Amino acid sequence: MDDIVRQAMAKWPNVPHCHGWLGLDARGHWYLRDAQAQALGGFASGVAGARGTRLQHEGLIGFIQRNYAADAAGCWYFQNGPQRVFVELEVAPWVWRVASDGAVSAHDGRPARVQAVWLDEQGRVFLRTDLGFGIVHTLDMGAVADAVEAGDWQPVAVHSAELPQREGYVLSPQARSCRP
Repeated sequence: MDDIVRQAMAKWPNVPHCHGWLGLDARGHWYLRDAQAQALGGFASGVAGARGTRLQHEGLIGFIQRNYAADAAGCWYFQNGPQRVFVELEVAPWVWRVASDGAVSAHDGRPARVQAVWLDEQGRVFLRTDLGFGIVHTLDMGAVADAVEAGDWQPVAVHSAELPQREGYVLSPQARSCRP
């Protein structure tokens, strides 16, 4: 976490949380979801425009990624100064990139060590690593196939609907906060 964020949290400890305004897709892209995008539906709904606007500014993306974490309930957020901005997840909290040599890194560039591999009913590959749980980027399926063929990875079949509870993450903190 950035020092400036820690200082702001200490200075303003009671800033309300923000829900629904930030999303992370299955390719590791960040989206800003204004009120109009939110009115169209949930981030992962598939409704045109509901994702919002894809962030392009590298400095802002870097700031978000340096201050990205999860709370004890498995809700992922970006700590924006004193405000916790909860993240709507399309599929999982991390997006893994797999290099041709089998090296794995997170969508923020940090290296990760694979602990377990799953294959869901849609053919998507998920990894649990020392950093956490996430989905493999679709562009890296060739490298995944190489790791499986080499015997380095043995994917276990899983139903994707089971993953959030099983791995302890919340896809939509906004929807969860609306529950009684």
